[in-house]
Parts: sequence; structure tokens; C-alpha cells
Amino acid sequence: MGYIKGYDSETLREQVDRIECAERLIEIEQQRSLPAMLERVWLLKVLDSLDDAMALAEETVRLARMAGTRKDVLRSRVLHATILQYRGAHAAAEQELTTCITEAEGQGWGGIAAFAHQHQGRNAFEAGDFDLARQSFKQELFLRRESGAADSELEVVLLAIESAERRRSGQLVVG
Repeated sequence: MGYIKGYDSETLREQVDRIECAERLIEIEQQRSLPAMLERVWLLKVLDSLDDAMALAEETVRLARMAGTRKDVLRSRVLHATILQYRGAHAAAEQELTTCITEAEGQGWGGIAAFAHQHQGRNAFEAGDFDLARQSFKQELFLRRESGAADSELEVVLLAIESAERRRSGQLVVG
């Protein structure tokens, strides 16, 4: 999504132009396609409308199960897990993401597995599990490299790995 302007170095959450996101949300508000609904979930999440995002995320998972592909279901579940993360339900998010990673890797769907590892890493980072965050980000990097991702995309992953390593070493020194 072109609305991401960067990532917060403390939380690794997306930095967005809130006005652009709000305008886009209004623009697609009435669309009922799965891609539009997933985009709305993400927009609601980054705009901190977490209750609305959760309700819509649950609806997208149901819709994907009824009318989508297995890949659609996984994408919907990963996005659902990010809402759990933003609400502070890190253990529930971790469980959902681990299940998604297992299925995506088992099916050989590298792009979806990388997406799930990215969010598993962010969830772990936010929960203070910097070892898991680092491990997830490294797996994401491997999968993205294998799929021929752009250097700019890989740079974001490398920065996430660096942040997790920095936090981990700070934790070891302090702890």
C-alpha cells in the first residue's frame, strides 16, 4: 500500500499520512470485494479504529472461507492477527500467525509466508520477545530474497532485524 511513509523505529509500526488514509477509507467504504475489505481493515487499523477493524477483519475471514481461496483465507487471518497485536493480545496474535506460517510454508507460498513472518516478527518485537522477532525477520528476509523482492523492500526487513538485535543486546546488558 502506498500510504506507508516509513516505520517507527521504536514500535516498527507503519507511519502513515492519516489524512490520505481517511480519504481512502471513505472512497472504498461501500466496496464489498475481499481486496477492498482487506484494505479497509488495514486502514482502520492504522487509523486506530481497532473495534471497527476487528469486526471487519472477522468478516473478511468468514468471506474468504466462503468465497475465496486458501491464500485469501491466510491473508485475511494474518491481517486479523495484526489487529489482535494492536489490541495487545500478543499471545493470540502469535498463535494465529504461527498457524498461518505453517500452512503457507507447507504449501510453498513464499510470499504469504514472508508476510506472516513479517507480522510475527512485529508482534514478537512489540511483546518484548526480541529473539523470536529477529528469527522471524530473518526468515522473512530469506523468503523475500528468494522471491526477488526489490532492494527497498529488503532494506525495511534489514532495519527490522537490526532493531530487534539492538533491543535484544540492550535487554541482555540491562537484564
